[in-house]
Amino acid sequence: MLLGLVIGAASGSLQFHMLSKFTKAITTGTLNNKTVMLGVMQFLLPLAVLLGCAFLLNDSLLWAATGMAASLVICSLAKFVLTHRVSNK
Repeated sequence: MLLGLVIGAASGSLQFHMLSKFTKAITTGTLNNKTVMLGVMQFLLPLAVLLGCAFLLNDSLLWAATGMAASLVICSLAKFVLTHRVSNK
């Protein structure tokens, strides 16, 4: 149970990192082969992690998916708060 949650949280954080770099490259116009591969890999990462959990840790599949989704939401909210923080000066 806990192992699936940790695997899901780690892969969700990695997916957020790859998605963040990919979207930044698209919006700034600095798209190259490396960032295109990041975009492709961020779609394949959840598939690989969840299939691996389905075959190896069948009992932890739900926890892995929950950890992945929660990690994506938490990382997104944290980045939003950090980039839109208003100083009280």
